[in-house]
Amino acid sequence: MRITDDLGASHGWRLRRGVLDDGREVFAKNGTASEVFAAEAAGLRWLGEAIAVPEVIEVGPDRLVLSWVRQEPPSAGAAERFGRALARLHRAGAESFGAPWPGFIAELPMDNSPASDWPSFYGERRVLPFLRLARLPAADVALVERVVDRLAEVSGPAEGPARIHGDLWSGNVLWSGGGGVLIDPAAHGGHRETDLAMLDLFGLPYLDRMLGAYREEWPPAEGWRERVPLHQLHPLLVHVVLYGGGYRESLMNAVRRVLAL
Repeated sequence: MRITDDLGASHGWRLRRGVLDDGREVFAKNGTASEVFAAEAAGLRWLGEAIAVPEVIEVGPDRLVLSWVRQEPPSAGAAERFGRALARLHRAGAESFGAPWPGFIAELPMDNSPASDWPSFYGERRVLPFLRLARLPAADVALVERVVDRLAEVSGPAEGPARIHGDLWSGNVLWSGGGGVLIDPAAHGGHRETDLAMLDLFGLPYLDRMLGAYREEWPPAEGWRERVPLHQLHPLLVHVVLYGGGYRESLMNAVRRVLAL
């Protein structure tokens, strides 16, 4: 591969654009040897059975090479097509809550071992492990633990495991080919409202048009908008762990909104 552009670094990985001997443009991510690249490749291939993702060209302990995605400006039509595609992805489902590969979000490991229901998975595999890492005051910890105790009560109607991206903020949606292409997944069998809540947390161009198309394809369960803060707890905890206390206020606001349900 011939490197054409150095795209900087992210989470300790070096990002580059290059060209293969056959002329294909690629995106390469390099870093210290770990399981993270194999997990990302597995997630992309799994999501790619139902939605547009980059092709995995090569994966190794210290690298991941993907097809280059030519981006274009977002549009209302592209957002609507993405909304319908996301609903179909979720509907493709998963064998269980969890995944058969190790989980990562950024460089942080996540437990993807299966759970019998979503409240158990979310509480034990997502919220509590990151709560232990977040170094929050004892009073905040107690409030988050109250939410975990009430998960079965506040999580809405039970649904089977959806095939979700797991880290679906707007930066992980590339606009290309008249729709959205997903990158950097933390893919697993989860709750589809998690992806919708993540898009709401950090915004997406034409979000209302995307959500409208999603609802036409597969309407979320009644009350899903009130449950958005519940599904934002994990990503907000991740941000507290990665970036510090600047996200504490947003986290605790979400906690209080969940406890008011």
